Amino acid sequence: MRLLRRMRLLRRTRAAGALLLAGAVTVLAAAGPAQAQEYRYWAFWDGADRGSWTYATQGPATVRPADGAVEGFRFTVSADSAAAGRPRAAADFDALCRATPAKDGRKRIGIVIDFGTAADAPGGARPPAARTACAQVSEDASAGEALAAVARPLRYDSNALLCAIAGYPTSGCADQVSGADGTKDAPKGADSSTAAGGSKGAGDGGDGGPSAGLLGGVAAVVVLGGAAVWQARRRRG
Repeated sequence: MRLLRRMRLLRRTRAAGALLLAGAVTVLAAAGPAQAQEYRYWAFWDGADRGSWTYATQGPATVRPADGAVEGFRFTVSADSAAAGRPRAAADFDALCRATPAKDGRKRIGIVIDFGTAADAPGGARPPAARTACAQVSEDASAGEALAAVARPLRYDSNALLCAIAGYPTSGCADQVSGADGTKDAPKGADSSTAAGGSKGAGDGGDGGPSAGLLGGVAAVVVLGGAAVWQARRRRG
């Protein structure tokens, strides 16, 4: 009888363990993936054929465009490059630089600057009107140098991330935003790849770690499991 009782108790303990494991899986599934964190920043675009825009794969300090190129800058709020706002003016070199004659030893770069919408602006600021220009710079100049020739002052952070064009915005650099209205959360001093395409968890664990709800659910499963084991041992005793 005692052996039969122990076997039944063992089966009950295993069944309880299976239920606890299922509960843990349910808690983890309910937690779901963290929502990507959005950033407010200057997105950098290369003018492609037929007046379209392609998200730049390098920063403006390292890209050295050829004569006839068009570079675009758009102040935007997004979590990654796929959601970043494009410049709303066309990447049309002829329209931008037809009044600027070519010169030996110099190159012409069309520049499009879109300061974004009121919804993109930090702290209720009013974005300036969009502008275009034709920068005539040395043949080895970068896109950043071409921008500086027509839209000073520029502001960069310690990681060489472009923070402001023509003084806009007056502060901040690739700040994190939270909520649908783009309320400022915490400044993010990051390199351009983090600001443009990086993401962080926007749940209870703001650094991308597990949320408080997830930890609480797992803790409850652990406590229940401990109680079941203790009860089984007490009965065996």
